[in-house]
Amino acid sequence: MYVLASSAAMSARDFLDPAAKQKVSETIEAIELQTAAEIVVAVRKVSGHYRHSDYLLGSLLALVGLLVFLFHPEPFDEDLFPLAEALLFVTGVTFSAGIDPLRRVLTSRKLREANVKMAAHAAFYEMGVSRTTGRTGVLVYVSLLERCVEVAVDTGVDTASLDEAWKEALKVMQEGVEQGNFPRFLDGLLRMGPPLGKQLPRSADDVNELSNEVR
Repeated sequence: MYVLASSAAMSARDFLDPAAKQKVSETIEAIELQTAAEIVVAVRKVSGHYRHSDYLLGSLLALVGLLVFLFHPEPFDEDLFPLAEALLFVTGVTFSAGIDPLRRVLTSRKLREANVKMAAHAAFYEMGVSRTTGRTGVLVYVSLLERCVEVAVDTGVDTASLDEAWKEALKVMQEGVEQGNFPRFLDGLLRMGPPLGKQLPRSADDVNELSNEVR
């Protein structure tokens, strides 16, 4: 497994737009002309539950409200204080839940990466990537909120013997996600073809076992 994480801004539209999905499918098709490996790309808006981060911001706003109430020189209506605190808490929770960059700031990188890794493992089996004839499935799992890419391979792909071109492909995909550069992500995806083709060359009777559509 490889986890590629980042903190830069990236538009979900870059991956979820139908035209972008079509480009990914075409890239997968180009890769599979070179190799017997079966490539699947999955995109998720989010891979974990971060309600605790939402509650954290709500609690911080409520704390600010309490400090203002205690130390502001002008008096406040004590009867309205509980309502004001509740509104501040709800406002913080709502803002955090609706603004992805804010959620990332409030959530540790370690937790985000762990959530993506767990979700990718689950998707690998749920989507049937593990059921190819030669056990040559490769899942490229992209999670937008976490800004993470996880590449999971089946037992028929020996990543330890893949050359530097494989590592470079992963690096370029990472940079594409980090920079919000969709074409660069596609470039990295396409670069997976040569190293996989060298290890698992495509045979004349190769059958496409898994859909090339973005899941």
